[in-house]
Amino acid sequence: MADIVIVATPTNYDTAGDTFDTSSVESVIGLVVEHNPAALIVVKSTVPVGFTERVRATFNSDNIVFSPEFLREGSALYDNLHPSRIIVGEDTPRGQAFADLLAAASLDSNPPILLTESTEAEAIKLFANTYLALRVSYFNEVDTFAAVRGLDARAVIVGVSLDPRIGEGYNNPSFGYGGYCLPKDTKQLLANYRDVPQSTIRAVVEANEQRKDFIASDILTRKPTTVGVYRLIMKAGSDNFRESSIIGIIERLRANGTDVIVFEPNLDDETFADVELVKDFDDFVARSDVIVANRATPELSGLGSKLYTRDLFGNN
Repeated sequence: MADIVIVATPTNYDTAGDTFDTSSVESVIGLVVEHNPAALIVVKSTVPVGFTERVRATFNSDNIVFSPEFLREGSALYDNLHPSRIIVGEDTPRGQAFADLLAAASLDSNPPILLTESTEAEAIKLFANTYLALRVSYFNEVDTFAAVRGLDARAVIVGVSLDPRIGEGYNNPSFGYGGYCLPKDTKQLLANYRDVPQSTIRAVVEANEQRKDFIASDILTRKPTTVGVYRLIMKAGSDNFRESSIIGIIERLRANGTDVIVFEPNLDDETFADVELVKDFDDFVARSDVIVANRATPELSGLGSKLYTRDLFGNN
């Protein structure tokens, strides 16, 4: 029988309940408690603040621990082997032993280890991802301002980012933050703030929607009949379409009556969400009045003014 069981099942955001759907996590916990009650259950799935305390009471078990993961889209293996920090939501010898086990698997020597209570560990995960979303939204709004006022967005962002207190991370404009984690984690943190004064957290969520509104409107100023969307993935190295910001752009363009086609070689289907998938890149280019790309690639380098992107630095 296993001494440690790691639970890393999906926790999609349930908009009706305004919280994560943790049913898959709880189902696994129930099975482990039933068949191997002595095992230490380590939850890696992102959960609401207070989840661990609740399931400990529900299953009458103290063998449930939360330990967040901090993996970037497209770099999960590297981030597992080179952790920025190891956090375990139990400040006990058992918690330290699990942290040491993770540290031993790291290719870096002495990664930072922090032992906390379960609620603090849960909060760390949500606040970390929400800060990243905030930073993406901030530089997107810098880019929006520059576009509307006729400024050189690259010059402004480079000048801001040269301050060592600010730095260059997550400063490349995009169509909005997306992927599996940031959209749902920001919404969950906002829900956890229900009885706590705040304005910044709500603004992060709203700013992401406003950015998509701006991008769609900016594309439509070109008065295209057909817009070609180049790739549904969020960035290089990813094959994830979940909550991709470009999907929000597609929805806005179609709501305006604009025809949209998509080039996405990772999909074999004929359509995606009722939008035609064009298999041949040259055909895709020929049929598009404007080609929209969240991230520019060398494949797009010859398109000239036909290309619409806010990618300034060619990175993720």
